[in-house]
Amino acid sequence: MLKGKKILLGVCGSIAAYKSAFLVRLLVKQGAEVKVILTQSGADFITPLTLATLSKNEVLSNFYDSKGNWNNHVELGLWADVLVIAPASANTLAKLANGICDNLLAATYLSARCPVLVAPAMDLDMWKHGATQANIKKLESYGNSVIPVESGELASGLSGEGRMAEPENIVQCLENCFGDKVTTAANQHQLKGKKVVITAGPTVEAIDPVRYISNHSTGKMGFALAAAFLQQGAEVILIKGPTPTDFSLHGIQTISVTTAFQMHDVAVSKAKDADIIVMAAAVADYAPAKIASTKIKKKESELELKLVKTPDILKDLGTRKKSNQVLVGFALETDNELLNAENKLKNKNLDLIVLNSLQDKGAGFGTDTNKVTLIDKAGTVKKFKLKSKAEVATDIVNKIINIIS
Repeated sequence: MLKGKKILLGVCGSIAAYKSAFLVRLLVKQGAEVKVILTQSGADFITPLTLATLSKNEVLSNFYDSKGNWNNHVELGLWADVLVIAPASANTLAKLANGICDNLLAATYLSARCPVLVAPAMDLDMWKHGATQANIKKLESYGNSVIPVESGELASGLSGEGRMAEPENIVQCLENCFGDKVTTAANQHQLKGKKVVITAGPTVEAIDPVRYISNHSTGKMGFALAAAFLQQGAEVILIKGPTPTDFSLHGIQTISVTTAFQMHDVAVSKAKDADIIVMAAAVADYAPAKIASTKIKKKESELELKLVKTPDILKDLGTRKKSNQVLVGFALETDNELLNAENKLKNKNLDLIVLNSLQDKGAGFGTDTNKVTLIDKAGTVKKFKLKSKAEVATDIVNKIINIIS
């Protein structure tokens, strides 16, 4: 939901500057108006022409343009609905944190009255250095939002911590910002100290070494929920099946599984000491009774495949649920939606169920939007309009906060 939003993007000197091109393209695709401030160091990694072509606006680098006209940093700060600095180098973080104003980006930052989101990018040692961490804390104390760096292991076997967040994750953070998810200190970290377990994506049930049974789930809703819970200060464990795109945010423990049986075992284990459990995954209801060890050859006109039920993870967790736990399920329906969801809520001992209908355009698998109805165990039904999945995650997290408060 970034249509019509005015986004000022600061690009600093970092190898991650190439990602800013993808970020601009995503923002423009969503209907945002984008202006770019490129630092002199940033221009060593990406050309102004690339960013100008993608943003359809002249790229600004200095206080004066090539014709001698003044680039008014105050007006830029007033124009923007949000200032995003991505990538933000260690040098720029230090300048912003300590009020050093020696370039156009720093001057605009100090003049800006809009929300500021910073996406750091640097090598591991620079990221972990006490000076950098102190600067991060300073920026957060000023009310700025620091988008978590990526973590995990690179293909080379080296640590990937310190990498700039992926453009898709930055866009999600922006949607969160405009969705009033984390805009003020008053509504931040309401779930600090809470442990949250989330499942996301599909499960894949093998038929033979080359074929499988699955569904169209992309995991986007579960990913949005994981980010929303993290921003509220929760300790988040994400259990994900095989998804088309990867997801990684510093601060979220991600556990990858393949089958429904694997997801069941991990979910039951991690849910034991969780405060909140959200089952957003699309788990296969059936799996082949026997997996062929070699590829099944095409011989007959028909092939009979015997299927067996997979574990009902949600029902099992409902049976095991403790009095201090909140259990949330999802229901994707095609008919008798409300009745089916209410029955699922009751039969599986849930505190809240999120209803999707495949009859609603823009809802369901593979989309960046969703349209949901929330039903709690008290019988309260609240329907929401079509929103981005980041905004839907806001609504769900807010409802859970209300349940536990």
